[in-house]
Amino acid sequence: MVASQDDELSALRAKRLQELQGQLQEQAVNQLKAEEQAQQDAMVSEQLNQAIRTILSPDARSRLARIAIVEPQRVQSIKQQLIQLHAAGKLSTPMSDASLKQMLANQSKSRSNASIRRI
Repeated sequence: MVASQDDELSALRAKRLQELQGQLQEQAVNQLKAEEQAQQDAMVSEQLNQAIRTILSPDARSRLARIAIVEPQRVQSIKQQLIQLHAAGKLSTPMSDASLKQMLANQSKSRSNASIRRI
């Protein structure tokens, strides 16, 4: 009877060991995928930033960086739009800060149309 309990216990231990090894392998695969995705995202971001360096003047880049502190999603869409405009040949490079300001003002019509009424 003791031998059968030892056999059952060793079988349970072996099964649990296999489960743990499977979980570790799964975690390692997931971590590897996450690292690869992070590397791809970093590479795309670096390419985007390199393109923006050639498209915008230093003043315009600093303005965009200040906006990114508050609205990072908006800056990403602006960068994409700038790259598309540059690829289409509709931008003169380097784009000045005044031109960027005008482009941003045209995009945010809700703010420019706002009025304050005092009672």
